[in-house]
Amino acid sequence: MKRYADLLAEALGRVREIMPWDLRELLRQQPTPLVLDVREPAEFALAHIAGSINVPRGVLEAACDWDYDDTVPMLAGGRDRMIVVVCRSGNRSVLAVDVMQQMGFTHVVSLKTGVRGWNDFEQELVDAGQGRVDTDTAEPLLETRVRPEQMRPR
Repeated sequence: MKRYADLLAEALGRVREIMPWDLRELLRQQPTPLVLDVREPAEFALAHIAGSINVPRGVLEAACDWDYDDTVPMLAGGRDRMIVVVCRSGNRSVLAVDVMQQMGFTHVVSLKTGVRGWNDFEQELVDAGQGRVDTDTAEPLLETRVRPEQMRPR
């Protein structure tokens, strides 16, 4: 039986990752990449990279293809576009990139360290109202929140 860590390790062998400073440079170039945030809508609303779009991981495959309720045309028609996939820490984005590559996306990468790393690099985050989220304010919003009952029994 595979565990989450096993799935991540396997996907990392097939996926290219970039660091926050790499993304900052890409966003300064033309054309800019599409930044795809695969976190849940509530997470995205609290703090996200300005200009990114939100497609939760749970509907990603349908969003990337035509003829579905969840189809996102810029994804379905963007298999050759540069896409940087982000999540909170860089794990969900690795799995998302792995699936997108299987679906024919040719220029898709994962942001290693995710939105947390982007914030640690002191790059701008915005909220749902597009107001700037201060680095210190964002930090607790992006923390891991593993509850005691979620820990492996000893």
